[in-house]
Amino acid sequence: MSIKAVLRSKSVRNSQRKSVQQYRVSPVRTKYLRAKRIFDVTLCLFAMPLVLPIMAVCAALIWLEDPGPVLFRQRRPGKGGKPFSMFKFRTMVRNAQELERELAHLNELTWPDFKITNDPRVTKIGKFLRKTSLDEIPQLFNVLRGEMSLVGPRPTCFGVEEYALDQTERLEILPGITGLWQVSGRSDLDLEDKLRLDGEYIHRQSLWLDIQILLRTVPAVFSSRGAY
Repeated sequence: MSIKAVLRSKSVRNSQRKSVQQYRVSPVRTKYLRAKRIFDVTLCLFAMPLVLPIMAVCAALIWLEDPGPVLFRQRRPGKGGKPFSMFKFRTMVRNAQELERELAHLNELTWPDFKITNDPRVTKIGKFLRKTSLDEIPQLFNVLRGEMSLVGPRPTCFGVEEYALDQTERLEILPGITGLWQVSGRSDLDLEDKLRLDGEYIHRQSLWLDIQILLRTVPAVFSSRGAY
């Protein structure tokens, strides 16, 4: 092998080594992610005896008002942009997605975000479930499946192709059931504010911050501010 070939080979190896070191997850972050996962699973399992009877009642009320599927599965971008099926209790009529185009002129947020304060597609029991956030309870199963965390950026209802480049950092971690913008105004916030708060969480994330957000979520749910 020629001297030039040897030098070129060493250069490639050094470049690869630097690349691996650059993207290697720090030990501190690894410990946090492990602790976060243990925390999520433990809390979900402890909550199940209380949650399952509530879910059964919610499912019965949904079916009695509008017979059909009680769960709504929606494909949303998860960690790394990988789509997953997020579970929610169905709070709208069964053809709600088809009616969205007809109601686009009533949208109060910046597209592709979508919100109508008095959305005509929402059922009576659906309004109650949304006000109390009970419609989000099935996402505990997403947490147990490792697709979501209790705390993290809320998965958007639109795909990653709609993201601006500076918004993609929210895809670096697992999405959450609750997060900073859920305790700071919920649906009253526009998309830019939500993404800004998600970015703040990503840079500040810690187990203590997760606990603080969970504790703040309880009064936020009871106040019903920004819940539609």
